[in-house]
Formats: sequence, C-alpha cells, structure tokens
Amino acid sequence: MAVKRYKRLLHTRIPITRWLPLYTLPTLLQDLLAGITVGMTEIPQGIAYAIVAGLPPEYGLYSGLIDGFVYAVFGGCKDLNIGPTSILSLMLQPHVAKMGPDASILMTFISGIMIFCLGVMHLGFVIQFFSYPIIAGFICGGSFQIASSQLKSLFGIPGKNGNFLESWKSVFENFSQVRKWDTVLGVTSIVALVALKEIRVFGSLQSRPDWTPRRNFLGKLIFLLSLGRNALIVIIGTLISYYLYEQKPFKITGNVSGGFPPFRPPPFSTNFTGTESTFTDMVQGYGVSLIFIPLLSILEAVSIAKAFSKGRKLDATQEMLALGLCNTFGSFFGSMPVTGSFTRSAVNNASGVRTPLAGIFTSLLLLVAIAFLTPTFYYVPKATLASVIIAAMFYLFDFGAFALLWRTKKLDLVPFLATFLCSLLLGVDYGILIGASINLLFVLYASARPKFTITEEKVLNDGSKIFVIMPRDTLFFPAAEFLRDTVLECDGSDVTVIINGKYIRNMDTTVAKSISVLAHELSLRKHKVMFVNFKESVMKICIGVDKKLENFFFSEEYYNSVTKETSHELDSSRL
Repeated sequence: MAVKRYKRLLHTRIPITRWLPLYTLPTLLQDLLAGITVGMTEIPQGIAYAIVAGLPPEYGLYSGLIDGFVYAVFGGCKDLNIGPTSILSLMLQPHVAKMGPDASILMTFISGIMIFCLGVMHLGFVIQFFSYPIIAGFICGGSFQIASSQLKSLFGIPGKNGNFLESWKSVFENFSQVRKWDTVLGVTSIVALVALKEIRVFGSLQSRPDWTPRRNFLGKLIFLLSLGRNALIVIIGTLISYYLYEQKPFKITGNVSGGFPPFRPPPFSTNFTGTESTFTDMVQGYGVSLIFIPLLSILEAVSIAKAFSKGRKLDATQEMLALGLCNTFGSFFGSMPVTGSFTRSAVNNASGVRTPLAGIFTSLLLLVAIAFLTPTFYYVPKATLASVIIAAMFYLFDFGAFALLWRTKKLDLVPFLATFLCSLLLGVDYGILIGASINLLFVLYASARPKFTITEEKVLNDGSKIFVIMPRDTLFFPAAEFLRDTVLECDGSDVTVIINGKYIRNMDTTVAKSISVLAHELSLRKHKVMFVNFKESVMKICIGVDKKLENFFFSEEYYNSVTKETSHELDSSRL
C-alpha cells in the first residue's frame, strides 16, 4: 500500500514519470513538429515582448530557454506553452525603466518563489477573487496600452515608451516626423498577419477550394503558414531590411547580444544609471506589482490549461508548482517573468502536440537562435515587430465583453470600465487594484443586504400574528444590523417571530451577538421568539456568545407542529 501511495504521489508531482514510459516514435515526431512551430512563434514574440518591457531583445529569448525543460518534467497540460507574455511585459516596464534589467530578473525569482509557495499551501483559490469584469477590463486596457506603445515604432517616429497618454501625445507631437517606409512596412505587415490568421476561417466557409489541413496539399500549406505567420512576417521583413540596408529605409532593432546567458543567482541589489538600489529598495519599488504579477501569472497559466484540458481533470496545484519552478529556475538564466501564453498554446494545440515534451523542442530552437541567429536579428525592422505586437493585441482585446455585460448584468460594467480606464490612465497594476476594490464593494454590499423572505404572516382569531423570517444565505458581520432591523419591523400587539435558519450555513461572532441583542429586545416588547432549523454548529456559536439563547432554539418538529396548529386555526376562522 505504501509503495502504491508513493508511486501515485510521484506520478502526481512529477507527471513525466507517468507518460514517458509510454512514449513512442510517432508521438515524438508530432511533438517535434509542434515544438518547432511554437518556437517559430515564440522567437519574434519574445523579442517583441522584451522591447515592450524596455529590456534588450535577447532577454525575450532568454525567457524561453529553461521553461520548456522544467515544464516538460513538472507540467501536466500538453498544450500549455510557458514563456513571456504581453501583459506581464507591460507590468514590468515601469520597473525596468527605474531599475534596469536586474529589476526584471529579481521579479522573476520572487514571483517564482511566491507562486511555488502558494501551490504548496494550496492557495490557488486567491485567483477566484478576480471576477470576469476585472479580467476583461484588465486585458482590454492592457492590450490597448501595449498597442498604443508600439505606434512610435510602427510609424518610425522618435520617443520613449510610456503609458497610454504619453504614447499618443508623442505620436501627435512628432507626427511630422513619420517615416514613409516604416509606416508602409508596418501597416502591410499588420494586414498580412490578420489575413494569414483569418484565411483558414474564410476557407472553411467556402465549398471550394477545400482548405482544411486534412484534405489536400494546399490546405496543409495554408494551415502551416497561418500557424507560423509571425515568424514568416518577421523573416520577410528582415530580408527586405537586409537587402535595402544601404538605403536605410527602416529603423532596425540593432545589436542583439549572442551567446548563452550566464548562469548566476538573481541580483539582490543593482546599480542603474548611477543609482544604487538595495534589495529592500527594489522590493519597495515594485509596489503592488509584487503581488499582482505572481497572481496574474497563476491566473493566465491555470485558466489557459483549463481551457485546453477539454474536460480532463486538471491539477491546478501542480500547474502552480510547475509555473513557480519555471520562474525560479529561469531567473538564474536572465529570464523575464513567464506564464502561460494563450496564442502559443493555441498554436501548440493546432500543431497536434501530444505531450509536454514539445516544450523541450521549443527551448532547443531558442537555443539555436541565440547561438547562431542573433546577427540576423540586427536587421529586424522595428515596424515589423510593432506589427506583430499590434496584431496580437487586436485578438487579445475582448470586444465581446461590452455587449456581454450590457446584455446580462449592466452593474458589472462599473468595475469593468473602472479597470479598463484606470489601466489606461494610471497603469495596469492600479487598474486591477481599483477595479477589484470596486468589485469588492459590490460583494460587501450584497453581504450587508442579504435576502430575507417572510414566508408566512398569519393572523389568528385573537388578533395575534406569527411572522416566519427565512434568511436565504449565510450571514456575516456586514448583515448584522440589517438582520436586526428587518426582524424589528415585524410589529404588533401580540407577535410571535420565528426565524428559520435552514439556509444559514455559517455565522460569525458579530451576527451571533446581534441575534442575542435581538432576542432580548423582542422579549422586552413582549414578543415570542423562536429560532428553528439552525445547524448545530451555528447554534453553538450563538450559545457561546450568550448562554441564555439556549432557551430560544427549537427543533424542526416543534416548528412544524406550531405552524400546523396555526394553519388549523386559520382554516377554522375562514369557515
């Protein structure tokens, strides 16, 4: 029994031990194809997201070197690709601007430790506090801000990356310096990226020609071109830039450091532009990002893994442990914070991936790119990278959120719009904080105003009344005064108040004290008080607050007998 238990634990916490013994050559070939295809997407995206974060381009490649190996061992979702993402890059940008690349590496290490510890303590439920309006508002605001930050590169105008307002202000102030060929290349690249993505959808709606990947060579070719569209556009743009280099029609990426990153511990202090920052200074400089970057990493990775699990059981704890290890080990290789990428995971799935081993092939391709292709990256036009980011942000923007919230619950538009606007104007971290605070106020208001049902109001022959009040949910401290006020509205000369606790699953001390005060106030009014159908655990809380409340609790049988007798009296009074 003990051997089986340890074997099951081994398979759960190191999932590669479960599927590797069953690995076959056909599976290897499919994983190889998927890994290379995803790698061709991750190379241009990694470079672009490093630029979004304000880092040298090579840091985007460093961020995918170790993740494929770590996740292949500890990850449980075959489709999930771990690497840099646009949203985390945007959140990282202000800290890199203040403290340099070391701020990125240390954040990766701290995020990894936090995510791993949350997984060990099974605290992944904290991501449930991010409601759909908050997530949608954050994604819409973040994607709009990222796209706005790339307008300068798209048009070839000068200026530094900044927030939404600064980006658009820079565009208008330098509009006279728009470079024609950068603009032509960038806009053409965006059109091509959208066309390559949509061509499969268009083709599937036509009776002829048949473009589905399983039917003919043309369909397979278009399918592959659609999957590798980012790499294809970057390659074409780079070739054009290289061929016309003497004319210098485009602004180019410039030097990209080659060679493998040094293996070293993450920096716990830094010196950037002459400013010395200790570990404490760096942690304080992160602000709320120190909390939100790990939480959003968990949210992205787990939600994407669930989306691609397709009904299969997913161990969210194991996904958090794997993600934490990816970030922790990655920080020793100069990685940015990483999480699950929906775009690359979709490419992985469409490529027919069979196991997480595909991630190793993706990492190996990145190793090849760093070792041999970095001189080529020198000629990559900035406008081409900007087009890759802008096209990706177009599909990331949740256009359906507005209509969905308007159609279902208009009140949810308040936290959604607050998160969206604050993410644009103040920054994505403050946007999440403000939106979540507003959403929390709604939750607290609902807790303070729980639903109460007066299920019966019976007038007896002698003029006395019986009120049966049933709270519809668990009661917590914000509802204490509301409960008291609701019950005290049941007034009359001779009143019996019955509180049916059938749906009260739990109760805190504040509500218990309020019930104690309520019972004594009703007694002073000469009203009869009965508490029925209360769980034993809830009764103990109330009696623990006030021993005298023991006299007010009655069994369900007694309650049924009272209501039955009352019904007979009411029936006879109507005859």
